[in-house]
Amino acid sequence: MTYPVLLILHLFAALIFIGTVFFEVLILESVRRRMPAASMRELEQVISARARSLMPWVLLVLFSAGLGLGWHHRAALMTPLAGGFGTLLALKIALALSVFGHFLLAMRWRGCGQMSSVRFRRLHLSVFCHMVAIVLLAKSMFYVHG
Repeated sequence: MTYPVLLILHLFAALIFIGTVFFEVLILESVRRRMPAASMRELEQVISARARSLMPWVLLVLFSAGLGLGWHHRAALMTPLAGGFGTLLALKIALALSVFGHFLLAMRWRGCGQMSSVRFRRLHLSVFCHMVAIVLLAKSMFYVHG
């Protein structure tokens, strides 16, 4: 696949994933305080079911395209400390792998029935912070030379 196609796939998958995380952290948390608990549980179940059916595919596209993009920049990744671009790209990849680890942990907790609302909120807040850092790194990578 060509670099522009990989980049577009990666960007659109990132938009969907980041948009979902932003919605859950910045909007849904605020709504939670204003809705009756029973209504909120029902809303969360509906949103969660949709996210569980969509997010694995979004993450597959996101990480597959990211792998292709990483392959394109493999020279910079071979010696990431040799230049700013490689360093920022390596940090971005490390954070992306951490987000993937969060996703696997969430699946494990859900599968074992250990996903509490506290864990859910903390996990989403952590992913949110990771995503903010990834977006800042992604934009910064192309302004750093050398």
